[in-house]
This record gives sequence, C-alpha cells and structure tokens, in this order.
Amino acid sequence: MSLEKTFELTKRGSNVRQEIIAGLTTFLAMVYSVIVVPNMLSAAGFPAESVFIATCLVAGLGSILIGLWANAPMAIGCAISLTAFTAFSLVLGQGVSVPVALGAVFLMGVVFTLISATGIRSWILRNLPSSIAHGAGIGIGLFLLLIAANNVGIVVGNQAGLPVKLGDFASFPVLMSLVGLAFIIGLEKMQVKGGILWVIIAITIAGLIFDPNVQFKGEIFRLPTFGEQSLFLELDIMGALQPAILPVVFALVMTAVFDATGTIRAVAGQANLLDKDGQIINGGKALTADSVSSLLSGVFGTAPAAVYIESAAGTAAGGKTGITAVVVGVLFLLMLFFQPLASLVPNYATAPALMYVGLLMLSNVSKLDFDDFVGAMSGLVCGVFIVLTANIVTGIMLGFASLVIGRLVCGDWKKLNVGTVIIAVVLVAFYIGGWAI
Repeated sequence: MSLEKTFELTKRGSNVRQEIIAGLTTFLAMVYSVIVVPNMLSAAGFPAESVFIATCLVAGLGSILIGLWANAPMAIGCAISLTAFTAFSLVLGQGVSVPVALGAVFLMGVVFTLISATGIRSWILRNLPSSIAHGAGIGIGLFLLLIAANNVGIVVGNQAGLPVKLGDFASFPVLMSLVGLAFIIGLEKMQVKGGILWVIIAITIAGLIFDPNVQFKGEIFRLPTFGEQSLFLELDIMGALQPAILPVVFALVMTAVFDATGTIRAVAGQANLLDKDGQIINGGKALTADSVSSLLSGVFGTAPAAVYIESAAGTAAGGKTGITAVVVGVLFLLMLFFQPLASLVPNYATAPALMYVGLLMLSNVSKLDFDDFVGAMSGLVCGVFIVLTANIVTGIMLGFASLVIGRLVCGDWKKLNVGTVIIAVVLVAFYIGGWAI
C-alpha cells in the first residue's frame, strides 16, 4: 500500500518531504521530555535509567500508533504535568510506593481508553464546565513553576511564617536556570526550531565547564536496557485499587480528559483537520491512541502519556498527515541508544524548560470568561488551590464545589448540568469520607 493512499497526502495538500521536515521539527520541540521526565521521576525514587527507556518507548510507540491509526500529525509523549503529579504529589507528597503509582497510571490508562473508545469522553466534555478545565491548566502551570524553581534553589522553604522565599540568587544553578528561561522565551519568540533543546544543551555544556558535579565519562552510545532496577511490569494494580488510591486515578483521568483533548483539538485546528461540523477528522481514533499510550506507561514504568502541544510546531511547519507522527516516533526509538548523553544533563539545565511550559499553561487565564463571574472565579479557585495544596484533585474538587454552590447562591442554577453536579458531589464525598489522598 502506497504512502499516498495510506496517508492521503494529495488530498491534504502535503508531500513526503514536507511531512519529514514537520516530524523533525516536532521531535526537536519535544525531545527535552526524555531528559525532563527521568529527572523529575528520579527525584521521587524512580530509577532514572529505567524511566529513560520507558519514556522513549512510550513516545516512540505512541506517536507511531496515532500516526498509522488516526493519520494525525500529532506526537505523543509522557505529559510533563502528569509527570509532576506522579512524582511530587503522589509518590513524594502522599508516600505512595512506585509500583502502586504505576498501577494507578495503568488503571488511568484503562479508564481513559474505555471512555475514549465508547464515546463517554465526548459526553464528559459536553457536560463539564470549561472554566474548571482552564483552572486546572492554570494550577498545573503554577505547580510546575514552583517545583522547577524549588528543585534548583530559586525558591526555598521559609522559616519566617511564609511558605517560600528567594534562594541563593548568586549560585550557579539559580543563575543558569533563570538565564536559560530568558533565552527560551527569546528563542520561542523568534520561532527558533528546537529552542528548548538548544538551551538545555548549552547549559549542560556550561555545567561541564564550570560545575565539577557534571562530568562526561566518555560514553555516548549504549545498548538500551532498563537497568538493574527495571520498572518494566513492576506495576501493582491491586494496590492501586485501594479506596484511598482511586481518587488519584480519577484525578489523572480528569486532567488527561481536559488536557489531552484540548491539545488534540488545538493541533487539529492548526492543521485544518476539522470537518464541516468542527469535529476532529479521525478524532475518535486519535483520542483512543492517546489514551492507549498511558497503558504503555504503566507497563513500561513511566508517567502517563498525552499528545504534546509541541505537535503544533510540526503542523506549523506543514505537517498534515500521520507521516509526521511516525517520523517523531522513529526518532524517539533511536533515542534509546543515547542514554549516556541524556543522563549527563543536570537538573538546572531542564528547569528552564519546565518553567517555560508552566508559564505557557498560565495562558489559560485568558480563556476564562469573566462575564461569567462564578465560572471564572471557580476556575481560579481550582488553579490556586492546586498549588497551595500541591494536589491536582484537591484543586479540582474545590473548583467544582465553588461552581455548584456559587451558581445556587446567585440564582444561576440553570447554568448547571447533571454531569457537573454529580462530579462535584462525588469529589466532595471522597474528601468528607477521608478516602482522598
């Protein structure tokens, strides 16, 4: 079967060369994830070597799946926001073991796949308020900013009654992180392809020169291996089925439903892949491929997967078919052989990327409709309390509760729907019952 027939190149106004360039562009825009994800999860006790291999496999196989099955120019990888939740809220914050956390990721993938394949995901989106979705994006962005800034010492614990204060501003990690963030912002404004990756490389080189803790041991290539502390098939599904863990699975599903679906729609719109009714072409297949990838995350041992917003870099470069995604997937599989280079990167080289992604997510504020005061405020309640409690599900619960109660108090109850009320009641019940983490 020819590429033309399989991927509808002429029909979509593209060609193989254009698709390959788009795939390379997307890969350069998101390859930082194979450095950032192991760094974040290793801080929570995950073995970095195993996570690197798992992250490359999920991104490689997931991107190839969505490319071949849905013919979509979208790349899949381990979601940075859900990586932060898994590492800092679930494992470090709540003391959940790594195998149980992976079990939760797998269950999230199962539920996510079921609701995507059966159309329930579309029903949920029609019945849930966009203000809470945008609020969750704001909160996760702030959460990422706080985590990244704290990891390199930009902000540290404060004994003077307030939670945080400025760290040692003159320290090498702090200066490199802040300079790197400024460079990323400038390069992204100039639309430099792979700007995030170039900044990570530049700071790593600076670390090799000026930081004695960063040392190159002469190894570039290595045959892929999960290492002695392999997380492959180490997930504890029964442990994740405990009542106390189920809210975590719900939080992961909720976050993924809004985050991933919104990303897929945005990228599809940019690539002109919406039909006359404004629906995504092959949208059902794209949504399911996206959710199936999180099943792989649980099996291989890494964070939940999602379509990357960086896919927009590839569609901007002309990507219109699944060839773009397949190229990205193949390149991630090749990354399996470059593990020594990835493990060389210090955390202050990846912190600017995390902070930048966090700042991008804060743009959700502009999507809040302040003409709907109760909705906008509820979204902000959700976002702010995700950060203040370091827990995504807590922010979502408070956002839903604020929305329902606020609408009832001001007489806007007609704007509520059954789905919103049910989810609000279920979430509040989880907390009142003491089941929530």
